[in-house]
Amino acid sequence: MSTRVASRPGLGRNYWKLFSASVMTNLGDGLMSVALVWLASAITRDALLIALVGLASRLPWLIFSLPAGVITDRFDRRHLVAWMDVARVAVIAGFAVVVLLHQDGLPTPEQLASGEVPASDSSGLLLAILCLVSLLLGCAEVVRDNAAQTLMASVVDKSQLERANGRLWGAETAMNNFVGPPLGGLIVAVALALPFFFNAGLLAVGAALIFALSGSFMPKGQTTTGKIQWRAEMGEGFRWLWNNKVLRTLAILLGGMNMLSALSFVILVLFVQEVLGLFEGWQFGVVITGMAVGAVLGSLVAERISARLTQGTSLFLAIIGSGLSFIVIGLTSSAVVVWLVGVGSGVFIVLWNVITVSLRQRIIPDHLLGRVNSVYRFFGWGTISLGTLLGGLIVTGGEPILGREWALRTPFLIAGGAHLLLLIIALPRINTAKIEQAQAAAEADVAAEVEPVRDPDGLDRADT
Repeated sequence: MSTRVASRPGLGRNYWKLFSASVMTNLGDGLMSVALVWLASAITRDALLIALVGLASRLPWLIFSLPAGVITDRFDRRHLVAWMDVARVAVIAGFAVVVLLHQDGLPTPEQLASGEVPASDSSGLLLAILCLVSLLLGCAEVVRDNAAQTLMASVVDKSQLERANGRLWGAETAMNNFVGPPLGGLIVAVALALPFFFNAGLLAVGAALIFALSGSFMPKGQTTTGKIQWRAEMGEGFRWLWNNKVLRTLAILLGGMNMLSALSFVILVLFVQEVLGLFEGWQFGVVITGMAVGAVLGSLVAERISARLTQGTSLFLAIIGSGLSFIVIGLTSSAVVVWLVGVGSGVFIVLWNVITVSLRQRIIPDHLLGRVNSVYRFFGWGTISLGTLLGGLIVTGGEPILGREWALRTPFLIAGGAHLLLLIIALPRINTAKIEQAQAAAEADVAAEVEPVRDPDGLDRADT
């Protein structure tokens, strides 16, 4: 008599709608990742001015994250995601028209390679509009991404979170870094405005898919009603996170890692052009696909790695691997080496994300999920604006002393060395035992159907 092995239940229609919407929007973001920086590098060769464009897109994470969390815990999260995508469609489509009207005055790849970039009367206006567009898109992204991350906990069972998040992160990163960038590089070669028009269309499809989710996605549990008490409600989310040693440490570590990544990423387009010698948009797109290949691999193996090595050891591996990746990039002049290192880096990024995002979705009460996530992202993403500005300042300030090439290498070397120093914070605070203790405490709180009033990782508040 044969026995039949029970298979895991499917993820459901809502998940695949959410998955498909994410594929659409991240493909558009991948197109933009090349189009925006390539447009900025065509307008100016000043690393600090290019950094300002990046700063404009990341500043909202510093100033708007906490209010966005309150909004997420007040309204239907499906509608927040969809309407923010609609807003992004309007902004990007409008900007595409502006670029179309001015693209004839921008330099060609041949002119960029020769260093003979002609002055343009419209350059200053385009740079100002680019900063404004980046700021508006950043504000929409803060609300959209915070609400989107809370959706997952309502779409799939908690036992399926690693599986669902792993697939989603793999698809998102593949579109954002593997398919989108080289496609964006090819489209940029046809017309600079074209990627922006494509992105607007993809975002519109993604918004329609989110609107099509079935069911209610209002916060569950002890929801807050009546007039918004901004300070009190933001404070509630802040206190919950701060009293949880594990999540507090992860948020601080993420803030450090994201700041260091921004330090180098903001000048990556100049590094690829001037150090690696690649001046075609499609070449830049191909170079950064290494990270996407690694992310796809990571999405397939992250759950297994975490189970085999334990969660704490996996997080340590992600920090060490990311640090070494930056150091190697900072020392090489080979595009092939940069691509291969990107593969490893993509695996480490997804490994970190799958573990930490699933942990937050599992242990944070649903009615606080938006606010606690927003505080987490305030620490974890707010530092990106600082890193973006510092990256431009390091290159600008270092060039007279180190020369242009080593000024462009320095942010990568600093990022790599500082990543390894973060282990001093990580080692005693996010080991597997503490993570499991936090999960057990959250499960006990849910079973008792009471609001957690003690430290969610199981320790008395006096000990925090």
